[in-house]
Amino acid sequence: MSIEEINQRNLILSDRQRKRLFIASCVALATTAMVFSVRAAILDDLGAHFQVNKELVGIFAGKAFLGFAAAILIGGPLCDTLGIRTLLGVAWLLHVSGVLLTIFAPSYGVLESATFVVGLGNGLVEGVINPLAATVYSDQKTHKLNVLHAWWPGGLIVGGLSAYVLTKLGFGWQIKMAIILIPAVIYGVMIVGQKFPATERVTSGVSARQMFREVLRPMFLLLAFCMVLTATTELAPNQWMESVLRNIAHTPGILVLVYISGLMFVMRHFAGAIAHKISPIGLLLGSSVLSAIGLFALSYAYDAFTAFAAATVFGIGVCYFWPTMLGVTSELFPRGGALLLGLMGAIGNVAIDRALPLMGKIYDEYGAAQAFRYVTIAPILLVVIFGAMFVYYKARGGYRAVKIEQLGQARQDVAP
Repeated sequence: MSIEEINQRNLILSDRQRKRLFIASCVALATTAMVFSVRAAILDDLGAHFQVNKELVGIFAGKAFLGFAAAILIGGPLCDTLGIRTLLGVAWLLHVSGVLLTIFAPSYGVLESATFVVGLGNGLVEGVINPLAATVYSDQKTHKLNVLHAWWPGGLIVGGLSAYVLTKLGFGWQIKMAIILIPAVIYGVMIVGQKFPATERVTSGVSARQMFREVLRPMFLLLAFCMVLTATTELAPNQWMESVLRNIAHTPGILVLVYISGLMFVMRHFAGAIAHKISPIGLLLGSSVLSAIGLFALSYAYDAFTAFAAATVFGIGVCYFWPTMLGVTSELFPRGGALLLGLMGAIGNVAIDRALPLMGKIYDEYGAAQAFRYVTIAPILLVVIFGAMFVYYKARGGYRAVKIEQLGQARQDVAP
């Protein structure tokens, strides 16, 4: 029986209900992205307000990704037990409380804690919406995960432009943080009283023991290492974009980040067609090549034209990294379910947590451009790894998604 037939037989969800859950997931992800872009826009303001250097700014910013990693690592497997609805509600509470705590933080220590709380909310969202999308659209995983993650750059655009406009109008960083509450309230309202499905792993009858076994598969371990490199390449430079480009290119880096996000928003809607033609691994290989070229070029940007030109190549390069890595994981290891998707997200965020203060230290000691230049090592390594994987799968007849054959009793987490 196909996965589509499993969904039809086991999930009591109409197309309208699935669409509402998917849209709520998109808004929740946009909220996490707004946190990211607004924070990027106010990093220098926060450093000045709390009187800390760039390395400490990087450490505080990294707390969000550490919280993200912790929540997604715990939240992924808990989707199977506590249910998707419960965890998404907890994520909403963490988002709201973390943003408010940030706004009213009296000290750098409190700011660190608040950033960690917001990161927990971000991580739970990521840990929940990925298996949710993979379950309700299990026959279109790579495509739907890319469409879902188009709302990451969508949120970056909204947050970045809002922060830029508020700066021009003379508002402080606290008001900029407060705008994050708007999409948070929207997705909170959208999930009230809704039915949520059990995850694909549960509906297919795969045991927890089988799920944990998938963690030790050699190919998954290789993908996990690649996630360290893809996450570092995409998200660490983006967080420093405003500060670095204002320094070396005399250009508002937040507008460059918005531009990159616009490219990503549009292109992620076409991921399915591209992956179908060249395979997801081929897509990741091409992305690695462009990312390396674009990031290296960004480190040499000296005006608005060179900054946006380099950002175009970089944006196209990093566009498909995160959702395609999740799509490949879900397609090659469906028995790993929410656990493996959560692990991938956690690994990526721990990598960013480590990279941000390192970039800040390089910034302090050697200069802004060097902070970008050093990170270029990551996509260069990815070209080698994904190139080898592409050859490996081609020799075996091509990349193919794995289907779960064993079925089990379906469960459903239903709103009371």
